[in-house]
Amino acid sequence: MRHPRRRTLMKLAAATVLATTGTACSPSGRPAGGAGSAPPPPGGTPVAVSLPPPTGPWPVGTVDLHLVDRTRPDPLVPSKPFRELMIGVWYPADRRGTSPVAPWLLPGAAADWDAHSAPGMTVPAGAVDWRGIRTHARTGAPAARSAGRLPVVLFSSGDGGTRALGTTVVEELASRGYVVVTLDSPYEADQVEFPGGRVERAVPLPDDLTPEVIAELLEKHARARVADARFVLRRIEALAAGRNPDAGGRPLPAGLPEVLDTSRTGMFGQSLGGSVAAQLAHDDPRVRAAANLDGELVGPVAHTGVTGPYLLMVSDGKPPAAEPGGSTPRPGSPGPRITLLLRDARHGSYTDLQVVLPQVTAHLPVPAAPELIGTVDPRRSLAAQRAALTAFFDLHLKHRPTTLFEDPGARFPELRIVNRADGGRSSRTPSAPA
Repeated sequence: MRHPRRRTLMKLAAATVLATTGTACSPSGRPAGGAGSAPPPPGGTPVAVSLPPPTGPWPVGTVDLHLVDRTRPDPLVPSKPFRELMIGVWYPADRRGTSPVAPWLLPGAAADWDAHSAPGMTVPAGAVDWRGIRTHARTGAPAARSAGRLPVVLFSSGDGGTRALGTTVVEELASRGYVVVTLDSPYEADQVEFPGGRVERAVPLPDDLTPEVIAELLEKHARARVADARFVLRRIEALAAGRNPDAGGRPLPAGLPEVLDTSRTGMFGQSLGGSVAAQLAHDDPRVRAAANLDGELVGPVAHTGVTGPYLLMVSDGKPPAAEPGGSTPRPGSPGPRITLLLRDARHGSYTDLQVVLPQVTAHLPVPAAPELIGTVDPRRSLAAQRAALTAFFDLHLKHRPTTLFEDPGARFPELRIVNRADGGRSSRTPSAPA
């Protein structure tokens, strides 16, 4: 078993998954070869990358919020007497707004990503214009009050990953009538940028990353994230009540409190974030449905199961035969649940890497790309993920029936059902409100 790569996008995966890639690391914990493993792009011009637009009927707005929880010390840096977080709120926006388009990464985070995260996936520093990537959301745009009160969905990235890595799916849900709250995990994520340009990097990993140490770290990170998510839920409830949760009191988008319906809340995540979503759905009755994108279950939920509706999407890199031992909830989990396999995908296919890396490989070699995103067509992969997540939350938060989960391969040949248990309900029958 080789050490997982700390400063890499493969750290988006649970470390136990990373260790199976077999990539040799230097003593620093970074991949051997690092930024020198590929030549710079022709002419020295950084490769420009774009994100595909969302397909829903609503334009999207977004705002970053700085939250401070003074009721607990930081779980990853105990000398810090409080926990501070950065979150993003994505929502249907008023069509009349003219706010600037939000970047994929803030400037400080983009520079750190270029210097540390990109080389870890064999993309040389300076080879890609990470700072130039734009989302399709307008910063601080007025919320669309005409959309009515909307369900709230939380998103958590993979271990070590920035919240930005879920943007392509997050924007889709926002464009289809959801308020999506994306969570960063400071001192675990490779980089988190706070107001004023302060960038906090991850706490270094231990030198001796045995399987036992890795398991302990993942459980520690999962506990921190579950506590973070519960705190964020309280802050979003305060926002819905008209209070500004931002630590600096920065202005909120007009109309945002009015569109929040916190009585209909779900959560999804990739890798460790998916496990956190399952755990929160088990622990907190406010979370009515959870979706897990290719994540092994970590912590108590691996033994207790998930009580409510649960969607699991897995990749070819996680053999279906192994699922009952880790990815899926216990057979006794009473809620409706379904597991979908995305053919020819890999762990990173469930992140924005799915659409970003193919644009980079068109200009320069990225040896790690097949390990990260497989060979699935990126457009089809993203379309399938967007459709499955939208249908799942539509069913369980908006009570809209769907036929997608009866035969997903009819619409997306890349998807197949691995297992399904209706928990007494069919996909045509929405979950009844509690």
